[in-house]
Amino acid sequence: MNPIVSIIMGSTSDLPVMEKACKLLDEMQVPFEVNALSAHRTPEAVEEFARNAKGRGIRVIIAAAGMAAALPGVIAASTTLPVIGVPIKGMLDGLDAMLSIIQMPPGIPVATVGVNGAQNAAILAVEMLALSDEAIAQRLSDYKRGLKAKIEKANKELAEVKFQYKTN
Repeated sequence: MNPIVSIIMGSTSDLPVMEKACKLLDEMQVPFEVNALSAHRTPEAVEEFARNAKGRGIRVIIAAAGMAAALPGVIAASTTLPVIGVPIKGMLDGLDAMLSIIQMPPGIPVATVGVNGAQNAAILAVEMLALSDEAIAQRLSDYKRGLKAKIEKANKELAEVKFQYKTN
């Protein structure tokens, strides 16, 4: 089994956040890899990874970074693959990381999800893959139906909650 999604973190301290992406990709049966690469500490390795990812069969890259948050942009500068940036909450509640990731120059886009939004990054990656893979598209459709069912169940349970002035 060869990975088609690559999850890259600035360091393993990002793993508690990025585990949500791993779990979602696992649930969707999408082969993925997880590595730590630093835009500042291992810049040559980051550039080599980005240049070679497509040739290795990677179709989408999810890159997480906090603080300076350069990693997603540095990767995007060296590949034509879609890159999804996950700002990691650190200083300034992750606002600094988010702003760093979304402020890319013309020609070097990075899709960006919310702070610590690893699960949404994985869902976005799956949506991209589903455009050309019917099996993934079906699993994604089933997943989204499951989300709807959870809300319907929650509303049935809320209907049973009684308060004197509750009207529904």
